[in-house]
Amino acid sequence: MTATEIREKRTPLYKKIWRLFWVGTIGFILLLAAYFLYLTTTVPSFQSLENPKSEVASEIISGDGEVLGLFFTENRLPATYNDLPEHLVDALVSTEDERFYNHTGIDFRALARVVVKTVLGGDASAGGGSTITQQLAKLLYDRPNFNNKNKLQRVGVIANTKFKEWITAVKLEKRYTKNEILTMYLNEFNFIHGAYGIRSASDIYFSKSLDSLSLEEGAMLVGMLKNPALYNPIRFPERAKDRRNVVLYQMKRNGKLSQAEYDRLKVLPVDTKRFKRADHNEGPAPYFREHVRQEVRNLLKQPEYLKADGTAYDVHKDGLKIYTTIDSRVQRYAEESVYEHFKKEQKVFFKHWKGKDPWTYRARNVTNREIELREKSFENLLRNTERYKILASEYLPKTIEVGLKDYEIERMFKEEKEPGHLAELNKKKLLSDKNLKRYRKMMKSKDWEEVKKEYSALLKAVKKDFSTKVKMKVFAYNEKGYVDTLMSPLDSLRYHRMHMQTGLMAVNPKNGHVKAWVGGVNYKYFKYDHVNINSRRQVGSTFKPFLYALSIQMRGYSPCFKVMDQPVTFHKGSFGLTKDYSPKNVGKHTYENKTLVEGLQSSINSVSAYLLKDIGNTNELRSFVYNLGIDTAQTNPNDPYSKRVPDQPSIALGAADLSVYEMAGAYTAFANNGVYSKPIYLTRIEDKNGNVIYENISRQKQVMSEQSNYAMLHLLKAVVGNRLGIKSEIGGKTGTTNYQTDAWFIGVTPELVVGTWVGGDDRWIRFRSMYGQGSKMARPIVGKLFKKLEADDSGVYNHKTRFKVPKGQSRIELDCSTYDSMGAYDDIDFENPGFNPEDSTSAPIPDGDFDPFDTGFDAG
Repeated sequence: MTATEIREKRTPLYKKIWRLFWVGTIGFILLLAAYFLYLTTTVPSFQSLENPKSEVASEIISGDGEVLGLFFTENRLPATYNDLPEHLVDALVSTEDERFYNHTGIDFRALARVVVKTVLGGDASAGGGSTITQQLAKLLYDRPNFNNKNKLQRVGVIANTKFKEWITAVKLEKRYTKNEILTMYLNEFNFIHGAYGIRSASDIYFSKSLDSLSLEEGAMLVGMLKNPALYNPIRFPERAKDRRNVVLYQMKRNGKLSQAEYDRLKVLPVDTKRFKRADHNEGPAPYFREHVRQEVRNLLKQPEYLKADGTAYDVHKDGLKIYTTIDSRVQRYAEESVYEHFKKEQKVFFKHWKGKDPWTYRARNVTNREIELREKSFENLLRNTERYKILASEYLPKTIEVGLKDYEIERMFKEEKEPGHLAELNKKKLLSDKNLKRYRKMMKSKDWEEVKKEYSALLKAVKKDFSTKVKMKVFAYNEKGYVDTLMSPLDSLRYHRMHMQTGLMAVNPKNGHVKAWVGGVNYKYFKYDHVNINSRRQVGSTFKPFLYALSIQMRGYSPCFKVMDQPVTFHKGSFGLTKDYSPKNVGKHTYENKTLVEGLQSSINSVSAYLLKDIGNTNELRSFVYNLGIDTAQTNPNDPYSKRVPDQPSIALGAADLSVYEMAGAYTAFANNGVYSKPIYLTRIEDKNGNVIYENISRQKQVMSEQSNYAMLHLLKAVVGNRLGIKSEIGGKTGTTNYQTDAWFIGVTPELVVGTWVGGDDRWIRFRSMYGQGSKMARPIVGKLFKKLEADDSGVYNHKTRFKVPKGQSRIELDCSTYDSMGAYDDIDFENPGFNPEDSTSAPIPDGDFDPFDTGFDAG
């Protein structure tokens, strides 16, 4: 065949191949177009780009504008472009994307370099090809999942992800300015150690705000962008230094740094001395912050505060701004005062108990039952430890399977030793009929022997484990807040439980704004908040000013009014008593006339008893303190003796369990012309865009006349005198309960009311002498606080402010020499005493439309 014939024969085949080629090419192009079209539907929309799902920390802000702390799952606080130092932007662009301002999301020159030098040439140091915009796009996607994928599939996943990042990068460039992209990238990046975003990184690594960041510090953070784990300055300081110097070199190379600056900075070590981990236990006002966190979470679940889509705001993720009344300076001084006081007194307390055990110590009238309850309390403390729970889960598989708890097994153990024990518990309503049947059924079952074996094994393991000394950190009054020691877990429990605790709240009496909140001596080791309204302890003599104030208000008594110090008996049938009741003084009766000033100064119980008997019932007093914000409710509807403020004559001596929050709030009336100011600590909550979600306002009520209140102030000032050695005009009252279990002091000045309680978390953790009284344990803390405030010239506190003197002439004489010359009762109108003792419903204080103990959130 000729060449021509061969060509003619093959022409149809060539045409077919050519057609197939073009069909394939067009098909591939269409397929590729369809693929890219599909990718565009899977990349983030403009709306989602503008509202990334990044978790943003919420800030809790003090009344003086300081950030007290953050609530977060990711510790991220967004920065704006204006927040970024110029050298930080220069470092980022010089190192990560030199042509950032010239490309539109993808740098094709950089891609070509990667292909030629890295892929073909094998040069790993040639650099990457991703732009800052692409790196931001990468942060907006979850990491690819390579589980159960072969090599080819993994390549496909990587290619798919890269294409999506490219498309997203182009979308970002179209939607945002270059400055916005830079800012978004730095806000999204995780710098590890709980530092999400550049603002948190600056704070955690250097304890600085962004605008205070030095050039070399900024360069170190930019260096971490390549690989934060690899260039972690805490674990690998030399490696981080080398990477930082690469950033400095790039800045020099791009004309952002001179040779001299580069030579000076590159030799500096990486400074990690100010590094601090993100920790909710650290920082100012930790007890207050935790209280606010819980309250805000509950508040934001209420229908009126939900988001537009009907879901609740998340205090840990939604970037809220929570504005409070706390003053960071007052808070700092309060915490310092508590620390300084207990650093000294805790040593005294340990020495006081040396060689003795508070759990077994027998004071007078201590019964065997009380010792048993103490031991039981310690057992419960042990069972609540993580160490015990781990052991229980290991040793009690059958017990857990059958749904029994350890205390239930103990009950059944005791029933075996003492038949009838369960029936006795049931009779005393300490065990339900249902559980009684369940226990008896279990003890007859085939599982009971196995359960007993397990529990016996657990007890042996617990005894051994908790008695073995191990290395641990325990709380200490030093700079670190702890010491490393060798101690058994059992001794550690006792050691920490033996620490004296406190609750302190300072409030502005004019508006109820809480200025300081110290819930304990150290939040890391002692989480229980002793200021919280649910933390109630017996108040003792700090309650007496309410009784005195009511007597002055109702009777018009002068502070110079005299009462005979002699036994006072409340007879059976009066005040709901079933037998006679005669309260005793701490010391002996003097059988002398005592003025109200002397009665309150010395906390003479017979004077208080006289005043209550003179009023004629407890309802007037309970109504009075209710109007001062104190909860008087009956906690158990079936128990008439469960009222928070008892309707028994013992209330004259302060036999009520109340909180620091309530007591400090109630005393605001004395410092504010008889006007009670309801304590508040939360003023406003905003979302991350500045929209107001919640606002709170001060609420007040006139409880006493100005003249009656001023007379009461005269008493309170006389009680304190010059004992604190401060410049402020101050009044107040200490309180000490039986056996020095609780020590109190409430101090009032024109600008600040400070309530303080001191005691042990267990009531037998106490001083066994009068060293534990309120004047020694609680009052010095308040004195220290006021001295610190008076020394501060920032304007946080003015010690020159004086209590307001009521206008006009008062019918209540304050000068006792003048009072005595007038005749003891010249100023008392017995014909119109202002109350009817026979009418138990009389309320001398008008109720108005304000509920002083509203259970709404703004009550605090």
